[in-house]
Amino acid sequence: MTSPRVIVVGAGPVGCVASAVLAAGGIDVTLLEAAPQLPRELRASTFHPATLDLLEPFAVVDELLRRGLMAPIFAYRDRRQGVVAEFDLGALTDVTNHPYRLQCEQFKLCEIMLDIFGRQRRVTVRFGAEVDAASVVLASGERLEADAVVAADGAASAVRKSLDLAFDGMTYEDRYLVLSTPFDMAARLDRLAAVNYISDPDEWLVLLRTAGLWRALFPVGEGESDDQALSDRSAQRRLAGIVADHEPFEVAHRTIYRVHQRVAERLVLMGDAAHINNPLGGMGMNGGIHDAVLLGASMAAVLRGDMGADRLAHHAELRRRLAIDYVRRHTHENAESLAAPDGAARQRALDRMAARAADPAEARAYMLQASMINAVTAMRDELDEVGVSVRSVDRNTVSL
Repeated sequence: MTSPRVIVVGAGPVGCVASAVLAAGGIDVTLLEAAPQLPRELRASTFHPATLDLLEPFAVVDELLRRGLMAPIFAYRDRRQGVVAEFDLGALTDVTNHPYRLQCEQFKLCEIMLDIFGRQRRVTVRFGAEVDAASVVLASGERLEADAVVAADGAASAVRKSLDLAFDGMTYEDRYLVLSTPFDMAARLDRLAAVNYISDPDEWLVLLRTAGLWRALFPVGEGESDDQALSDRSAQRRLAGIVADHEPFEVAHRTIYRVHQRVAERLVLMGDAAHINNPLGGMGMNGGIHDAVLLGASMAAVLRGDMGADRLAHHAELRRRLAIDYVRRHTHENAESLAAPDGAARQRALDRMAARAADPAEARAYMLQASMINAVTAMRDELDEVGVSVRSVDRNTVSL
């Protein structure tokens, strides 16, 4: 008897996790990646506590911890006033095995998982396999057959486009510039956490640490071209705005991109192929991994005959609702609070954050949201249905 086979399109973190989940469920997988080799782009770099909990069954977390940086504290700062509020995820040890953010570039997870795939028989990986349509015709003309297709091929998803699915939402006026430098920011800035959201009336930013680098994310207005923003002059000016007397800075990496908040119509799409959002809060990749765990396990159950297809549709709709009601809403609120249009509004936002941090109950509630523990708790019944066990708070107490 031939085993069911699923084609997963896209070997990013979401596609790799989906492949691992399907393989663990007894399903053979062909994982297709258009690039000739694994891209080592410095893209998403934050793994939230809830995501690390979900990744535990796949024997990747210990290696991720070795390659990354644990960040139990994240902070809100004002560029002039310094620290406004600090939140310590160590207070959540009762609901997660990982009470910290892990700062680790996404390609490292993919490297670890691809190495695992190379040592087992369930997942076949093909690079240079560009997909033209949802029926899985490669750019070379080769047609692949499978029982199901998972689209995890990113924001420009060829599968989603071939099906002419709507991708409704909004595009922010700003673009975001990301600069990475090995300069030790913590040696010069008092009480600098590994993750910092920094408010400023002229130019807010996000400053976070990974293993060996500090990454700074800045807004880029419409009056500045991509080339201007990416120039050495721009990079030095912006980094000097963080630490004033250390020019020139070594810039190890720079990139610019426009920010969207969009959610696709229903289908088995995962990660950025299904929903994209601004990066403030680090929820995009994490939400995609949550898609992969629930929907991958659900698809495996359907293909084994253990569950009806209607349950997979229900689970997909739940993930879509969470993308809208949780990830998209919270990342939009993050952007709005940092980019408050006037001084009074900005100060009110800072005061609210300081009051939240000072109240243990409010701080805990906020950290349950920011760590995405609430997002996983909201699908705990569905995870139980497909045999995925994860620590979480009481679903009846969750506020999205």
